[in-house]
Amino acid sequence: MEVILKQDVNKLGARGDVVKVAEGYGRNYLLPRKLAIIANEGNKAVIAQMKAAAVRRSAKEKSQAEELAKQFEGLSVAFQRRSGEHDQLFGSVTSGDIAEAIAKKGINLDRRQIQLHDPLKTLGEFTVPVKLHKDVAAHLKVVIEKEAVPE
Repeated sequence: MEVILKQDVNKLGARGDVVKVAEGYGRNYLLPRKLAIIANEGNKAVIAQMKAAAVRRSAKEKSQAEELAKQFEGLSVAFQRRSGEHDQLFGSVTSGDIAEAIAKKGINLDRRQIQLHDPLKTLGEFTVPVKLHKDVAAHLKVVIEKEAVPE
C-alpha cells in the first residue's frame, strides 16, 4: 500500500513523502490517526502543495527552535534527592522531572524532546541533549545534589 505522509513519522519518513507500507500498518495505524493519506492520482497532485508548505513551515519551526536553543546556553537545573551509599539515588531523575523544572524557568518543553535514554540514578553533574527540531539540538546541564537529611 502506498501512502502520502501528512506528518513526520519516526523510522518511516518525513511530511509529504510517498512511502510503501504494509496494508495493516497503513489501514489500522496511519490512516485513522490522520498521519497519512492514500496515494492515488488526486492526492499525488496535492503533494507538491504540501511539500512547499512543509518547507516553509519547517524553516519557520527551525528558526524558532534556534531561538529556543539560545535560551538553553548557560541554563542548568538542579535537583535534591535522597541518596544512599556510593551516591546512588533512592529513585531517579526522569525526563518528566527535567521538563517540569524547565517549565518552572519559563520554557515549555515536551518530555519526549529531552533525549534521556535512561533515568539518572546517581549524584553528580550531567549534560542532557534536548532535541528542539530535527536539525536543532541543545544541551542542558542537570545537577543532582544530596538532600540534607534532618536528624
